[in-house]
Amino acid sequence: MYQQFENRIAQLVSTNQQVLLQNGLIGLEKETLRVGQDGKIAQTPHPDVLGASLTHPYITTDYSEALTELITPPFDNVTSALEFLRDTQAFVYQHLGDEILWATSMPCVVAGETSIPIAKYGTSNPGLMKTVYRRGLGHRYGRTMQVIAGVHYNYSLPESFWPVYRELEQSSLELQDFISEKYFDLIRNLLRYGWLVPYLFGASPAICKSFLAGQKTELDEFNPSTFYEPFATSLRMGDIGYQNNKEKATGVHANYDSILDYVTSLSEAISTPYKGYEKFGVCVDGKYQQLNTNILQIENEYYSTVRPKQLLNGNEKPVLALKKRGVRYVELRSLDVNAFDPLGINETQAYFLEIFMLFCLLQESPRFSSDEKLAIDQNELLTAHRGRDKACQLSDRGQSHCLKTWAKELFEKMQVIAEILDIGKVGAPYQKALDKLAERIRDSDATPSARMLNAMRNNNEGFYDFAMRMSLQHQEYFKQHKLDVERIKQFEKWATDSHKNQADLETNNDQDFANYLAKYFAQS
Repeated sequence: MYQQFENRIAQLVSTNQQVLLQNGLIGLEKETLRVGQDGKIAQTPHPDVLGASLTHPYITTDYSEALTELITPPFDNVTSALEFLRDTQAFVYQHLGDEILWATSMPCVVAGETSIPIAKYGTSNPGLMKTVYRRGLGHRYGRTMQVIAGVHYNYSLPESFWPVYRELEQSSLELQDFISEKYFDLIRNLLRYGWLVPYLFGASPAICKSFLAGQKTELDEFNPSTFYEPFATSLRMGDIGYQNNKEKATGVHANYDSILDYVTSLSEAISTPYKGYEKFGVCVDGKYQQLNTNILQIENEYYSTVRPKQLLNGNEKPVLALKKRGVRYVELRSLDVNAFDPLGINETQAYFLEIFMLFCLLQESPRFSSDEKLAIDQNELLTAHRGRDKACQLSDRGQSHCLKTWAKELFEKMQVIAEILDIGKVGAPYQKALDKLAERIRDSDATPSARMLNAMRNNNEGFYDFAMRMSLQHQEYFKQHKLDVERIKQFEKWATDSHKNQADLETNNDQDFANYLAKYFAQS
């Protein structure tokens, strides 16, 4: 099963090329809700002093005006990426007043759909398009699902690696075609083995009852204010999270066989009408309710734990960017916000994810059968809801595996990747990360999800009290963190520049919105 992986490692080592696996580019994105002192979602606008959310490269908003999104540039080392994320959050905290950044993925004290303000991006056509898209999401799935926060891990191999790897693979493809093909190998394996991420890092085993707003649920009651599942790892990644549950009804099935198959499958969904969305209309009484009535308004509406990405030229469609220039990097989206770390992610996680990415690249990656795709989805749900149950069994291409046995097997194979990444490093950080996380396989009580439930029990608190306690601890951490003067000046400049760039977009708005949308969707 791992023969091809071992052969590829052996080839790299025998040609002394293994160090080319080092120094891949890492970028992080963290979503976090702004809340008031009572834990309720903030009704205030995105702070103007932080910059314009439409055009700021590193501080923006996601679905809601209150759902802040913090983005790092790509770095060739874990430490720099985490330092930038830390400093960004510290800068944000300098301008929040009494508001708090919520420490968990799952929101709390949700006072109904109307308490969730949709993000606004100004009056330019690109800004209006972002707001209308979010309005459409609210109609289609409800606003509450859209304010679940997560952490995204972006990764790409060093450019110097690819020509060498193409030669070792004896491929006759053009270099960019080869790169895209291998990134899709990586993506299929991230989906295949992706259950490992919520098991190791899931941090949402419980939710505030207000999240469900009185809906019936099969979740157990933890206390009068909290629902939970005893063996859950990440309810965010389970049935109650934001998923494309309409797949069977509408026929949305992203095809991961190749970049062309992927682009084609999503393009069809973006251009295929769906009767279920016609009831919302498009432009009703002069106000746009959604971008269109198609299965997907745009590509980003398709929920997936992994996405192939390419940098966009202006307002270019993502599928067109992929088709023209191939895959630039891979985005892993299945990470819960780490409630036990002020940053929402820590070094151990980041080191492991780099190891995991490289394992998924080098491991054999056959195309999915229809049965395997169903099994992959089921593995994710089982791990989300029952991952810490010793009896939890997952399926791998028709074979049943005990989750812990399979995880231990994968960790053994990843050892060699850790050794390669540690070459020339002080203190073997990759091996240390792997060793630390291996403890979570031996003892599920060491996982963040188990730690959260144990903390709630020991402190006699529900989810709200736990999340508020951690949020206040993190607030104090960032208030104590002193930013370098030059770093502050840089953030202030980015904020000023972003406001100018948004103003320029609004000044140069030279076509009406309907024509703008028609032109956008006509790209081919």
